[in-house]
Amino acid sequence: MASDFFYPNTGGVEEHIFNLSQCLIKRGHKVVVITHSYGKRVGIRYLTAGLKVYYLPITVMYAQCILPTMICNIALIRYILIRECVQIVHAHSAFSVLGHEVCIIGKLMGLKSVFTDHSLFGFADTSAVLTNKYLQICLCETDHCICVSHTGKENTVLRAKVKAHKVSVIPNAVDAYSFTPDPSQRDPDVITIVIVSRLVYRKGVDLMAAVIADMCPRYPNLRFLIGGDGPKMWLLQEIREKGFQHCVTLLGSLQHSQVRDVLVKGDIFLNTSLTEAYCMAIVEAASCGLKVVSTKVGGIPEVLPENMIYLTEPNVNSLVAGIEMALKDLNDGNILCPYECNRMVRKMYNWIDISRRTELVYDKISLNKNKSIGQQLRNYLTSGVWPFLLVISLMYLLLQFVEKIYKRKNIDIARDLKL
Repeated sequence: MASDFFYPNTGGVEEHIFNLSQCLIKRGHKVVVITHSYGKRVGIRYLTAGLKVYYLPITVMYAQCILPTMICNIALIRYILIRECVQIVHAHSAFSVLGHEVCIIGKLMGLKSVFTDHSLFGFADTSAVLTNKYLQICLCETDHCICVSHTGKENTVLRAKVKAHKVSVIPNAVDAYSFTPDPSQRDPDVITIVIVSRLVYRKGVDLMAAVIADMCPRYPNLRFLIGGDGPKMWLLQEIREKGFQHCVTLLGSLQHSQVRDVLVKGDIFLNTSLTEAYCMAIVEAASCGLKVVSTKVGGIPEVLPENMIYLTEPNVNSLVAGIEMALKDLNDGNILCPYECNRMVRKMYNWIDISRRTELVYDKISLNKNKSIGQQLRNYLTSGVWPFLLVISLMYLLLQFVEKIYKRKNIDIARDLKL
């Protein structure tokens, strides 16, 4: 598993990599994770079930991603791939530069590669155009792609120009045994709306603030419990200072182990995302028995059945109307049993099933024949970025040079001595 995003950082990608790795280990596979250093966490660490994590000493450039040099980390990544007898490289997240680099180096070494896309992208702004072109280049030689929703698959096929038959849809999952309901934690005197999200523009914090400002004066028994941090935190602090201190509580950044304890205090979970491929948060909230109100963007309509979610348009009036419908159903008692919600989520999304489906992808690509460097260059040529062929050629030559300096048999001997 290779990605810039892993623990101790928190998020959907990090949780996906960890839980998928744990299940694959239980099913008899050997799994290692390659990521960059996080603060003082550098070198090799072992997590639950003996999951081995390489925190490489690479400096972060922006938003937890390394600088895309393509050549500076070749020797180190090659050493790890040979030392750990890696057969399949599985990269995660289109934003992850390290994931793409490990995939490309792995392909040049004759390994199989899989890429999982966790996000949706646009096509118009400069950032999206550059990201999409970079993704198209990096996926030219990838054996297979996985998306977390059908909407995400359509998006990836269009923006990265990947053939549809090389893309599978395997959703995220949730540990429903950890996210269990506890109705006794709710305050019976008020209605609590819980929001757990990164406070960034993509998560619709502007909508969130407008909804709070609209509803708090009209519903005195309404309380907002908000967990998460980010550059948009100031907007919620500003709203809170306008006389809403009693009904808006900001919890700040949360550890993933703390999320369930926050969710069980709520009656309604609110998601205001402007774009979302899957949205793990609403599944965790449903597993805890909350009524979910969410914008119907991206792959969200595919995630939960109609009786567990109120879907709204991404605007203030629609979100307010959705919350009012949820409030009405709560007052009328027209709600599902929280424990029944947990059982439904447990059947729909579990990591054992996800790992089995991922195994099928691994089995399929293991039959693919390795391509020569000439065939790989021709595939990269289809991206239309001719200078990138020089980069790939240089990476290949550097791999051959490193092979002369530090041969594979020396790595095998070092590994055997370590064992």
